[in-house]
Amino acid sequence: MRVRRQQALDFPGRGGRRPGAGRKPAGPRPRVSHQRRPSHDRRHPAHVTLRAVDDLPSLRGGNVFPALRRAFGAACARAFRVVHYSVQGNHLHLLVEADDERALTRGMQGLCIRLARAVNRILGRHGRVWSDRFHARALRTPREVRNALVYVLLNGRKHAVSGRGVDPCSSGPWFAGWRDPVGQPPTAPPVAPAQTWLLSVGWRRSGEIRIDMIPGRLRRGDAR
Repeated sequence: MRVRRQQALDFPGRGGRRPGAGRKPAGPRPRVSHQRRPSHDRRHPAHVTLRAVDDLPSLRGGNVFPALRRAFGAACARAFRVVHYSVQGNHLHLLVEADDERALTRGMQGLCIRLARAVNRILGRHGRVWSDRFHARALRTPREVRNALVYVLLNGRKHAVSGRGVDPCSSGPWFAGWRDPVGQPPTAPPVAPAQTWLLSVGWRRSGEIRIDMIPGRLRRGDAR
């Protein structure tokens, strides 16, 4: 009986990296990494970005923004504090303080849930509100904090959704660091006062902030 010889198969090898392998991105914007976040130092404020799903109306419109503003204040606690915010059409920026990594993570998780419930209640909908995890970047120097204040408080100008003056969809009306005279509202701020030296005093080393500034693009790796 004739015995057939087994042909060798030309495999390039087993395992290892292969071009095009791995999970594909969901869209043109890279997703926030699910790796463990770096440890958080209570002396350093954090710039947080949170982005909404695509099918929502503007977060600045109707009754949505007032609901978000109320949620910012309600989420503040001893170990976690929202100090400044800016709400844009499909995302928001926050400057927060936290006592440690756990307080930052738990505080932001609670805030995300509180904000999502407020949005869904106002819009009469169910389902996801945020498209991804929150992105957080620690601010370690007075210059970084000042740049973040400019970026957050004047972000409406970057997106051309707010005109001259203070953006009403930000904590800018209660900000005491404008170089130009700005009349503060008679109501109490909807956020917590800064407790870190960097966010309360240190950033002023680089000068007060002009109300006509337009934030530029951040460097690679900074909050989007």
